[in-house]
Amino acid sequence: MLTAEQVLASQKAGVETLFGLTNKAFEGVEKLVELNMTAARAAMAEAAGTSQAILSVKDAQELVALQASLFQPLAEKTVAYSRHLYEIASGTGSEFGKAIESQATEAQKKFMALVDNAAKNAPAGSETAVAVFKSAVAAGNNALESVQKAVKQAADVAEANIQAVSAQAVNATKTSSRKR
Repeated sequence: MLTAEQVLASQKAGVETLFGLTNKAFEGVEKLVELNMTAARAAMAEAAGTSQAILSVKDAQELVALQASLFQPLAEKTVAYSRHLYEIASGTGSEFGKAIESQATEAQKKFMALVDNAAKNAPAGSETAVAVFKSAVAAGNNALESVQKAVKQAADVAEANIQAVSAQAVNATKTSSRKR
């Protein structure tokens, strides 16, 4: 049986987790705003410099050379921005994942304790039913762990793919700039 203290402790832990996750979400938003402000400042400074450079162009050949010189840094900056954005999102998501995993682990422990307690107090002759129930709970826990591992593997593969695509994009712009 649950006592009032256990319910209160559970509620308190839930509220603490909620506030912890809220703080993590705000930290992620702050990082995102900071990234966007930095990118906006850099874009404004570059726009001013590019405008000055375009106004000083004397012929079409110089304009083509200027355009080629601007393309590769732009692509590299776009890739860097995307990488930072991904790092912020994955870091915040990772914090949420850890908190949820911790809560799930704690809930599993409490549920297993409840099952064990119910098994101890089960009427005589119900050992088979209790064993079947415990087996079903264990199978559910194993399935949950398998899903968590699969999700982590998928996230690792996605991160590796993002890194590969970023590297290919930078290499493609370098190759493209050299051909001009």
